Amino acid sequence: MLKGIAPIVGPELLAALRAMGHGDEIAIVDANFPAASTAARLVRLDGVDVVSALAAVVSLLPLDDFGPEAAWRMQVVDEPDLILPIHREFADTLAVEGYTAPLGRLERTEFYGRAARAFVVVSTSEARLYGNVLLRKGVIRPDGQAGS
Repeated sequence: MLKGIAPIVGPELLAALRAMGHGDEIAIVDANFPAASTAARLVRLDGVDVVSALAAVVSLLPLDDFGPEAAWRMQVVDEPDLILPIHREFADTLAVEGYTAPLGRLERTEFYGRAARAFVVVSTSEARLYGNVLLRKGVIRPDGQAGS
């Protein structure tokens, strides 16, 4: 246990977050996502829902502010404009950390490809469909301020 770090952030996830550089991406995915066959580096958070995992990650990880988007959701197949309740929860969770840009959306196979190239994939026990989010790491500036 460490001060100020959510207990669900174990040593593997903490090491991965610390090792990420500016522009590296992290995918936080639901229980249906093929994480083991997709990820170059996999961290499992069994028993943890995706929104709790997202909240823990963004409490530590600065999001990129060098472009228009630093967070993307997987869009619903055949209904790209549909925003599910879980997507609203993603946006609300990100807003707590100051990220107010709309979530980008990625078609399912595009999300899979981005996840395969991500620095790390965090697999959760989230049962809701389309509970997948991708984040791009930002910077900590010399004055100690995060990029977002």
